[in-house]
Amino acid sequence: MGVKYTELGLVNTRAMFSKAVNGGYAVPAYNFNNLEQLQAIIQACSEVESPVILQVSKGARQYANQTLHKYLAQGAVQYATELGKGRCIPIALHLDHGDSFELCVDCISSGFSSVMIDGSHLPYEQNIELTKKVVEYAHQHDVTVEGELGVLAGIEDDVQAAAHVYTQPDEVEDFTKRTGVDSLAISIGTSHGAFKFKPGQNPEIRLDILREIEKRIPGFPIVMHGSSSVPQDLVAKCNKYGGKLKDAIGIAEHQIREASKSAVCKVNIDSDGRLAMTAAIREVLATKPEEFDPRKYLGPARDALRELYKHKCVEVLGSAGHAWD
Repeated sequence: MGVKYTELGLVNTRAMFSKAVNGGYAVPAYNFNNLEQLQAIIQACSEVESPVILQVSKGARQYANQTLHKYLAQGAVQYATELGKGRCIPIALHLDHGDSFELCVDCISSGFSSVMIDGSHLPYEQNIELTKKVVEYAHQHDVTVEGELGVLAGIEDDVQAAAHVYTQPDEVEDFTKRTGVDSLAISIGTSHGAFKFKPGQNPEIRLDILREIEKRIPGFPIVMHGSSSVPQDLVAKCNKYGGKLKDAIGIAEHQIREASKSAVCKVNIDSDGRLAMTAAIREVLATKPEEFDPRKYLGPARDALRELYKHKCVEVLGSAGHAWD
């Protein structure tokens, strides 16, 4: 027996994205795998009054267990309501990079309010066919759907590609009309994972492609994946306390802010959170080797993640203060 997302107190992304496009900001989509990450997301977004998308990959769902995920999301809504003194920020639960119709159906039946079907690796017509199939099913349950055109380089869980395939602006109008998707992930120069670009490179978001896409589908919600900036202070901190992270750089935050002022209304951030947590955990374990209580190193990790996400909402995405638009 399935559960509808509204029973968990969640919302889908339709109103979220409409308000973001009109307001010139992007809704954060923060990935989570465990309790501490979820606490940090809800604490940060409640404090700065930002709507938020709790994002779950196929691998995260397997790791944390699909039944637990459902109740974690329900608990997140209740926790946010407590923090908001009876008023809950808008929270969506979203499947990141769904790779099959069956997975999307299973997530919808377990309370997800939004799903992504990633057919970007398929030939164009097959991508349309798969995406349309998911949309037709999801919309019967008032669940919103994200599709993808173009391929991002990098590695994120089970998703990996060796090179970029930029989204072709002349395909977006046909794709969105024929599939009925509610939002579209595009490839304009961002990259999955922490090791996006090497020092010396100058990664640039292809704002020219974004602007052309906006002309083709004005007002349509656009999604940017792979938008971590790989803060160098966090990389240095990880390595200072025993880590061996390779040199890497991410997308400059000012570029993400510029994109967020346009039709980009959802920005995915995962790797920066992993770096913040790992740096904090390594510091505790290195400076207090006698410590063995998980709360004593996971607590500081959660706090570091909360501060990172507050910064992203306020300074990068512009979503702070828009929970009650």
